[in-house]
Amino acid sequence: MLVEIKKMNKEEVTVVTSLDIAETFGKEHKHVLRDIKELECSEEFGRSNFGLSSYINQQNKEQPMYFITRDGFTLLVMGYTGEKAMKFKEAYIRQFNAMEKALIGKLKEREKGIAVRQALTNALQQSQENERMHGHAYSTYTNIVYEAVFGKDAKHLREEYGISKKENLRDCFSEEELKAVQSVEMIVSGLVNCGWGYDQIEGVCAEPESKNAGGLIRGQVW
Repeated sequence: MLVEIKKMNKEEVTVVTSLDIAETFGKEHKHVLRDIKELECSEEFGRSNFGLSSYINQQNKEQPMYFITRDGFTLLVMGYTGEKAMKFKEAYIRQFNAMEKALIGKLKEREKGIAVRQALTNALQQSQENERMHGHAYSTYTNIVYEAVFGKDAKHLREEYGISKKENLRDCFSEEELKAVQSVEMIVSGLVNCGWGYDQIEGVCAEPESKNAGGLIRGQVW
């Protein structure tokens, strides 16, 4: 069983796949798809809670599958009966609860990150770095941060996650990764405010001990 966080209708929600439901409840996947199609729910509920997608089967053919929210899951498996089915339902609900808690934490970190990014932007503007870098200071310094946390710049992270420049890269980060990024951004903001230059900050962040965001540049700055 696997409950995960997925973007549906431009919003991050907790979901499970129809494939996983089929495997867990001992059903053929085509029967789960049939059950979804036969649900007598409203069109609005269906769009909000059943996201049509696809997967590649063992014959290397593309086949339909669904990402299903907690509400969609509840409605779908309501008719699955028996002691074994009840245990699986309870296990899924526990997973949904745990993942929704993680999602709430991630959203809180994202909100906090807005203020942290604004602080870095203000620091760069006051230092005239943005003018010196012809408007590219924030992206340049952000790459320093990503290199320190992930060992990769924004371009390579986007390639790794398979997203375009128009999509928000930070949506792909976990709560812990967001915390690490924000910690490094706060330190970089402080160094910029203290008059440090790009080469100095990049050099410090490139040190091996700086790669662990939790202990970034400890002992080198303070």
